Amino acid sequence: MVKLIATDMDGTLLNSAHEVSEENIKAIQYAQSKGVTVAIATGRAFYEANTPVKPTGLKMPFICLNGAEVRDEDFNIIYTSKLNNEQIKRITNVLKQHDLYYQVYTSARIYTEDKEKDLHIYIDIAEKMGHTPDVEKIRRSIQKRIDNGSLKEVQSYDEIYERDGEIVLKFLAFSSDLDKIDAAKEALASYNSLAVSSSSRGNIEITHNDAQKGIALQAICEQLNITMDEVMAIGDNLNDVSMLERAKYSFAMSNGAEEVKQVAKFIAGDNEESGVGRAIMQVMNGEIE
Repeated sequence: MVKLIATDMDGTLLNSAHEVSEENIKAIQYAQSKGVTVAIATGRAFYEANTPVKPTGLKMPFICLNGAEVRDEDFNIIYTSKLNNEQIKRITNVLKQHDLYYQVYTSARIYTEDKEKDLHIYIDIAEKMGHTPDVEKIRRSIQKRIDNGSLKEVQSYDEIYERDGEIVLKFLAFSSDLDKIDAAKEALASYNSLAVSSSSRGNIEITHNDAQKGIALQAICEQLNITMDEVMAIGDNLNDVSMLERAKYSFAMSNGAEEVKQVAKFIAGDNEESGVGRAIMQVMNGEIE
């Protein structure tokens, strides 16, 4: 019997409007009513992961930043895995060598050195992926993040690394030049102390090697005194692979990356059609053994 369910957010639990559908909410509530713990497992920082969840009224543990930070249902931080100075130096050297723009995620907020560059990168990636970007909507979204304090523009990232009491948890690099992305990934992967993944084809997510969704999920299992044979995990992209490989009931979204579908044992529906909720109900109703 499933006792723990972990779901990714973007491209999985959330639809294209970055909302949790009513069907997904009801399925999660049903699982919780049966004593199942349902957790969020995301590459987002908590201060941005909780934004679409808060209006639902759901209370869940959060695995954030691909496992670099874990919070309980009351949002208390129970685990962090930070990047040390040597790792930060290695990461920044590789990203600069491959001319990749990046953001820095810390325990306090996300930092950018150029919000206009963020805007142009988001637009360029959307266009390269065959989408028509709403430029003003993207601009408003960036400004909203700056206004609420979750994103801050700085002159240089060096000032963050020298700040006391603020730890670096993740780097997120972007480019529509996929050759650059692949080359940087390969270079970063040579460092065994780093975990290198992606939440979309045009980005790279870099954390400490201990900061992976699958490792964080195992830590929650230990707290709940359950095994991975009692876990269901749902995701759509490469940063979900570590938990899909470990969970007995692993689901890839039908809109997910092909590499993820090859790892998962089952395929869930599309994120636009409440695929998470429907997969949860299949498992809860015993339709999947």
